Amino acid sequence: MITECDLVVSWRARPRSFVALMGVYESNYLRLAALAGKLTELSGTRISDVAGDCTLVLSVLERARYTADLRLTYLLPDRHRVAASERVPDLRMRLYHDARLLEARSVGGAGPERELDRCWARNMMLNKWLEYCAERGHCLADPHHC
Repeated sequence: MITECDLVVSWRARPRSFVALMGVYESNYLRLAALAGKLTELSGTRISDVAGDCTLVLSVLERARYTADLRLTYLLPDRHRVAASERVPDLRMRLYHDARLLEARSVGGAGPERELDRCWARNMMLNKWLEYCAERGHCLADPHHC
């Protein structure tokens, strides 16, 4: 199995390039696999509750032969309404099974930045969030995996 330690981290040497962005996508894939297990077998919704942290929810929105569209979100308790929860962050992602890449997709309107800069910011945020979730002890896989 390939681990993140085995990756060439070209994005650290030349940030914001297309090649570097693909390295972040690969790192995202590996980080999600560490949390959720075998990504080719993802289906439905998976939930992780960890004491002292928000509920983490991973949902498969659509599956195709080589891709899957996913949603990763935190359920933040709504202090004003007991039964309601807010979803923040709420990221849509595309999983590329054959290439072993995970891309954070756009969820809002386009800003003045270049598309490559927007992709870079979204995917670095996802990368750090996945790292944080793992450090907090979240597990979105079978109990045997984590």
